Amino acid sequence: MESKEVTFTEQAKSLDELRQDCANRQKKGLHFIVASVVIWAAVSVVFMTDLPIETKNLLTFCCAAPLLPLAWMISKVIKVDFQGKGNPLTQLGVIFSVNQILYILIAMWVFSAVPEKMLMVYAMIFGAHLMPYSWLYQSKSYMVLSVIIPIAALICGLMVEPYVLANMMLGFEMAFVVGLKLEISNNQ
Repeated sequence: MESKEVTFTEQAKSLDELRQDCANRQKKGLHFIVASVVIWAAVSVVFMTDLPIETKNLLTFCCAAPLLPLAWMISKVIKVDFQGKGNPLTQLGVIFSVNQILYILIAMWVFSAVPEKMLMVYAMIFGAHLMPYSWLYQSKSYMVLSVIIPIAALICGLMVEPYVLANMMLGFEMAFVVGLKLEISNNQ
């Protein structure tokens, strides 16, 4: 009986070591969050124009399209192991991201059904998809923002113009970068 407990403890320790390795090598996904600052800045610009809401919504999807190449370029600058080869939990992080793609289908439906609320739904999906990364990277920043962003996006999206929401998201993302940098520096 005791050997099974030791084995479980060893496995838990090994899992925590893999998570720590992933967080260190990936710098807690900082390259993706910095890329999202650029994307939300572009979305903010789009929503401050006089274009029709349908065009703004379409451009929002277009703004998000370069996320992966942008994150890759940023990873080179800040020296992040983009692929994280050798750590099986890297694949889990990919699954977390792919999961968001399925939820974007909801935003696409809102795009045609209630176009003036598409950005709100998009922001809520973005925020909520951060939660699993709080476990993977052992990050309070991910946990806090994964709860705050969807709630704030809902409230803001129901009460104010979409450009305010876009600017709020940009502010959250900039604060997120600062939070992650603090976490990374405290773990070194």
